[in-house]
Amino acid sequence: MNSYLLESDDYVLLEEERKKILEKEKFSSQEISYYDMEETSLSKALEDLDTYNFLSEKKTVIIKNIDNLKYDENKDDFEHLFKYINNPQPDNLLIIEAKKLNNTLKVTKTLKKICKYVSIEPNTKSYIKNELKDYKISQETINLIDEYCQNDITKIKSECNKLKIYKVEEKTITTEDVKLLVEKKLNNSQELTFKFARNIAERDIKKALEKYNKLLEYNIEPLSIIGLLASQLRIIYQVKILIERNMNDKDIARTLGEKEFRIKKTRELVPLYTEKEILSLMQRLANIDLKIKTTDTNPKTEIELFILNI
Repeated sequence: MNSYLLESDDYVLLEEERKKILEKEKFSSQEISYYDMEETSLSKALEDLDTYNFLSEKKTVIIKNIDNLKYDENKDDFEHLFKYINNPQPDNLLIIEAKKLNNTLKVTKTLKKICKYVSIEPNTKSYIKNELKDYKISQETINLIDEYCQNDITKIKSECNKLKIYKVEEKTITTEDVKLLVEKKLNNSQELTFKFARNIAERDIKKALEKYNKLLEYNIEPLSIIGLLASQLRIIYQVKILIERNMNDKDIARTLGEKEFRIKKTRELVPLYTEKEILSLMQRLANIDLKIKTTDTNPKTEIELFILNI
């Protein structure tokens, strides 16, 4: 079979899996055409697949972000793709990539049936250990790198390279090195700011300050925190308005271009605010943002004062 379907939201893992497939199928890494469904149409990739290879015997076509396309809007192209995969050109290698597939959809079911499907699940601790195999490192240090990088293989690879360069002579990496060099990745800024917004809505100053300090632990700049919070307040306001128009979560998500889960979580906050209160808080944040950018005021103190006066 020379048609593959890969599923992963990590670029590094996808890239490594591609290399394995090319080696296995004995295709050159030089003769590759990429078609990103966020930037071009599926018909362009199909045209390439159907075109005879003049310059080389073998050709690889990679279709990225196939999960961005809807069957109803691209029916003819999808049927063309299914037909090709069932009767492919032997000198072509097709690799279809998706970040997250919906197993209830016809496209997913069909592609999984007619392609070789590979779900790429990261084993982050093993990955770290392999990246640093030429260095002396304890399991405790490996665990700390994993904690700081939050299962993000791309970030893990980058941070491991940084650590290897820093300790190239000693060949030993410690927890102190990780704390010094590796920047913590915020696990879920939306969830944390959602809780931050709820604390503010409930006038729970103590918990709001706790969430704020938690954000600072991840080296998030105060201006970024203002932006995150303003974004949360903005979507609360938008959801509140659309609920008043009797729209359900699915329709609201489609209208705002958001995930339905986020709309569902935001709906929980809507009763805690009046429209006037949301607009007032957004205006105060805008004023703080301007003050930080145009004066020598302490950003951390300004946000703390905002929390203390909610």
